[in-house]
Amino acid sequence: MKYKMSKNITTFLVPKMDCPCEEQMIRLTLSSFSISKFDFDIPARKVMITHQEEPQVVLEKLIPLGFGAQIISTELSTSENEEESNDSHQKRVLWILLILNGLMFFIEGIVGWFDNSAGLMADGLDMLSDAVVYGIALFAVGKAASNKLKAAQFAGLVEIILALATFGRVAYQVYYSYFPQAESMIGISLLALAVNVYSLFIIRKEKDKGVHMKASYIFSANDVIANLGVIVAGFLVIYLNSPLPDWIIGIIIGFVVLSGAIRILRLKS
Repeated sequence: MKYKMSKNITTFLVPKMDCPCEEQMIRLTLSSFSISKFDFDIPARKVMITHQEEPQVVLEKLIPLGFGAQIISTELSTSENEEESNDSHQKRVLWILLILNGLMFFIEGIVGWFDNSAGLMADGLDMLSDAVVYGIALFAVGKAASNKLKAAQFAGLVEIILALATFGRVAYQVYYSYFPQAESMIGISLLALAVNVYSLFIIRKEKDKGVHMKASYIFSANDVIANLGVIVAGFLVIYLNSPLPDWIIGIIIGFVVLSGAIRILRLKS
């Protein structure tokens, strides 16, 4: 079979792809190619890519990742207008996610600072981390610019700074034995939970349809878990009359952000 048309749609089986970080690694590893669309199916370990290069060339770029990538099928693309429409819709959704996460970063960060909650500030920094990821996704939708990898690695450095800031704030509060306002932890986290549930609602129908949508869905789902963690920590602060649960949840969220940053920085062009 020859691949002389301008675009091909190739489906890859990637047996070791099982989380959004690996999706990001694949997407960014292929950033130098002329790829107009990614469609990730993480549960089925499949990636569908619309591209101009020959499928074997794309496969050779994926093999060094060590995810066991192999070509399942390839065909000619015949629906560029539909792809552009999907990209436009995805951009709108990602903009909403970016704005919501950015707003909650400021709200949780400010309230957490004044009410001495490491958990709230850590969750706010996690929101900022997600906003950075959504910003990168917006930059990537519909194009394959070679500087996407550099942008992602810059985001990884930002996330490391955010994680270190989280650890530093927890250490500061432990040193001075600051006691958090549990009511604020619970109330603001309930607001953040509502925001993330809404985020899940607006992308639920798109999570299997286009560029970055599944990753965005999973990021929002993980944020819901973090919100619930801070809420539980708030109740434990009240029940135990101790700031320890707040410190612990702050450290846990910090490690989550740090882990994501390290994986991004390990990406190679």
